[in-house]
Amino acid sequence: MCPSCNTRRMAETAAHLTDHVFPRLPVRQWVLSVPKRLRYFLQRDTALQGAVLRILLREVERCLREHSPGCNSNTKARIGAVAFIHRFGSSLNEHVHFHCCIVDGVFQPAANIGDTTDAADAVAGVDFHAATGLDAAAIADVQAMVRWRILRAFVRRGLIGKGDRDEMMGWEHGGGFSLDASVCIGGTDRAGLERLLRYCARPPFALEHLRPLDAGHLIYHNPKPRSDSPRDLVLTPLVCPICQAQMRIIAFIIDASTVRKILEHIGESAQPPRIAPARGPPLWEAAMASEQAGNDPEWDSSIQPEPAFEFDQRIA
Repeated sequence: MCPSCNTRRMAETAAHLTDHVFPRLPVRQWVLSVPKRLRYFLQRDTALQGAVLRILLREVERCLREHSPGCNSNTKARIGAVAFIHRFGSSLNEHVHFHCCIVDGVFQPAANIGDTTDAADAVAGVDFHAATGLDAAAIADVQAMVRWRILRAFVRRGLIGKGDRDEMMGWEHGGGFSLDASVCIGGTDRAGLERLLRYCARPPFALEHLRPLDAGHLIYHNPKPRSDSPRDLVLTPLVCPICQAQMRIIAFIIDASTVRKILEHIGESAQPPRIAPARGPPLWEAAMASEQAGNDPEWDSSIQPEPAFEFDQRIA
């Protein structure tokens, strides 16, 4: 729960996904929230979280197949997605919900690598078909199907009864289910994509809202408090994982030169870690065949070349 470490991991994750994972294609954020009656079961059951996430991704994949011109809607068309499971709300309340950054279209094995109508849509034997016409009605259809399948999964697992399922299906305004897909980042807006990924990978609380109160307490300023929670929360430091003694705040160190001296003194590297390039799917390993066919699109970042220099992830 260290806010400093979590913020560093947030920045590193977003930079890595932007530089090495997502191709230069439009990316849409899909956010799913479920009713409070179901959040209790999701809070501690990781297998159930995975089941709900799979339902969401399958329904989004079905929707993108239907709205991607040029796709023949067969079972080989697939989406590309990175999912984040959030377990807290903005007021540090328990609230399991799902953020999925999904490439806005589908990928399909190319019928003929050397014969493509658009070089920007052919990636080493893969054709990309961009989605169009994703209006409110299409998203509402996905939400309805996700709602039905999730409730059916909870009944099969014995977590709720069929009567509860039927009752919740009759609730108005989505019945506590919420699916938002209004945020879409263009393929060339890499800075916007990194900001979106930082938002999705953010920790439960922000470092800038945390300040010391005294030797043993912290104050967390809640930017969006609930009606039943205070705006300022009084927190205590955690127990030391090494000596099991109560931790206390000595100082907040933000000077770069002092931080470097401390890291070097304790034998830690003062340089940010090098991020290894991601490995593409097996289908994309046919890059050599693409080059032999004369198809070498300059925009292709999915081949994942070895970086020629060290990446500096420092905020400054």
